Amino acid sequence: MTSIVASEAEHFGSLAADWWDPRGSSAMLHRLNPVRLGYIREAIDHHWGIDDAERRPLAGRSALDVGCGAGLLAEPLARMGARVTGVDAAPENIAAAKDHAAGQQLAIDYRAGELDALGLGRFDLVTCMEVIEHVADPGAFVAALAAHLAPGGLMIVSTPNRSAASKLLLVEAAERLGRVPRGTHDWSKFVTPDELGALLADAGLAVVDCRGLMPMPGRGLVLGENKALNYLMTITHAAGQGE
Repeated sequence: MTSIVASEAEHFGSLAADWWDPRGSSAMLHRLNPVRLGYIREAIDHHWGIDDAERRPLAGRSALDVGCGAGLLAEPLARMGARVTGVDAAPENIAAAKDHAAGQQLAIDYRAGELDALGLGRFDLVTCMEVIEHVADPGAFVAALAAHLAPGGLMIVSTPNRSAASKLLLVEAAERLGRVPRGTHDWSKFVTPDELGALLADAGLAVVDCRGLMPMPGRGLVLGENKALNYLMTITHAAGQGE
């Protein structure tokens, strides 16, 4: 079974040339990225007991970014010292990612296609940002993520919540006002924290932290307890699983 929805891949592939423009169609991702990176770095340091002053906390470790787009997260992971593999459903995104990484002199292994069909093995860190709401079968997709997480590994997932607030602000207002390209979101496919937690548990994974991501006047996007719009999860193998 494929997790790729062809229309979704085509939509995001059509944005590939603009992906690295902070004022272009991916502007919201550029705003999200620093906050997500802060959360990811905190989770890395806590999970592996790394000093927050360490400049390359992922040195000697492998990382897989699923739904990598043109590399907004994969490149910082590489700068943290990881051996990074990026996977995306859209070949156009992978082409843009390879081109940008080459310009930055970063060695990242980018692959286009279905995650389960690529034979990539397991990774110390698996990240998946704003992807699960775009796949055909969320349960099968989460199981595929779990299959790529090495024993003792760390997973970070972010996704919009399915709430009245997200329908109003992330779909209707954001797309109508041009903050995100039209057709980016299907609110009915958003996943609540409880639903995602259940899918993760079915795959032998455990949620160890969950925080919301919200806009705050004068502060931009901030992490907190309010998960109504978007949330991030830190995940590990459940006890006795994944060994």
